[in-house]
Amino acid sequence: MNKFLNVSLALAFIAVIMAGNLENSMAQAQTREKKPLVPGEQAPPANPGQRNFGGVRPPVGTPGQQPMMRPPRPEPEIVTVSFDDLSMSDPFIYPDEETKTYYLTGTGGRLYKSKDLKMWTGPFSILDLTGTWMDGLFCAAGEIHHIGDKYYYAGTWSDHSTLIQVVPRRYNVPRNQTQLLVSDKPEGPYKPLVAEREFCLGPEDWDIIDGTLYTENDTTYMVIVHEWTQLIDGTMAYMPLSKDLTHRTADPVTIFRASEAPWSKEMNSIGEATFGLKMPGWVTDGPQMFRTKTGRLGMLWSSWGENRYAQGVAWSESGTIKGPWIQEKEAFKGDNSGHGMLFTTFEGKRLLIIHHAEGNGPRKPQLYEVDDSGNKLILGNRYNP
Repeated sequence: MNKFLNVSLALAFIAVIMAGNLENSMAQAQTREKKPLVPGEQAPPANPGQRNFGGVRPPVGTPGQQPMMRPPRPEPEIVTVSFDDLSMSDPFIYPDEETKTYYLTGTGGRLYKSKDLKMWTGPFSILDLTGTWMDGLFCAAGEIHHIGDKYYYAGTWSDHSTLIQVVPRRYNVPRNQTQLLVSDKPEGPYKPLVAEREFCLGPEDWDIIDGTLYTENDTTYMVIVHEWTQLIDGTMAYMPLSKDLTHRTADPVTIFRASEAPWSKEMNSIGEATFGLKMPGWVTDGPQMFRTKTGRLGMLWSSWGENRYAQGVAWSESGTIKGPWIQEKEAFKGDNSGHGMLFTTFEGKRLLIIHHAEGNGPRKPQLYEVDDSGNKLILGNRYNP
């Protein structure tokens, strides 16, 4: 009897020790997860006078640190100007059939309105980000999408007070996320679809920009850029969203990598610095899904090529978002132009809007006619409304 009692006591003692070890392991794991990231050494700085995109970024803080209070942006004066007088990166036009009005947005998060594509009234403030981590932050690559009876604004926000990864001797990666806002009208106001302060639609440890919406077989996907600054070889990816678009229903799936396109060039090889740093890698930027009139599924996207910014095209061999995807051998437009999107005028004309910069001048939107009647896109003449 004593023998069995001793064995039982020994087993109980071992169980207590194991439970304690498991508890300690879990506590250590939680401690590791909560440990703030410390900014590390970055890529070498650009040479004086070297070509550089994006200026010099501010230092990145640590997770949990709230952004410094920013003074509110002054409300812009509402004016009416010609299309040629506009300056804007990443332009996006939503043609609203109900009101026969074109709505133009993009980086900056403001809105312009036009009836004829020639004269534009704006810029209007349309975003209300109160109570979210994006409040007061700059909006990039804004888009308007009409799904069901709602209008959705997809925009990208960057929080440099939050560090999500330290890539040694390369980059301190801040939080970038494309989020969805919602409105009953195309001209807004747009409010966060999910109002939780720290909500991120994509994985929180992914550097995500330039998200766009695409619907296939009754599922709406967000197609995103997984930034090259984090990966070295940037990717396009998709993630399926819930019916109400409030959350992803699966983790993102990679569509392709930038280096798969022959026209996409490695940044250091073309003498291009980014954010004041000589970061090596291949850029993905600005996706838009489209179908030709024959039903062929393609994607407009941008990277950096021989003549700086460039617009490219990729095609799905299966005709679905799952691909596989093949790249055009040459850039669609490679003269420091890109981040393009297609739309159809109220008269049925297919147009491409992109931004273009002359030298170090401002980025300005341009319109081009496009022939999509076959299985390829054919760039036409400059379109002057």
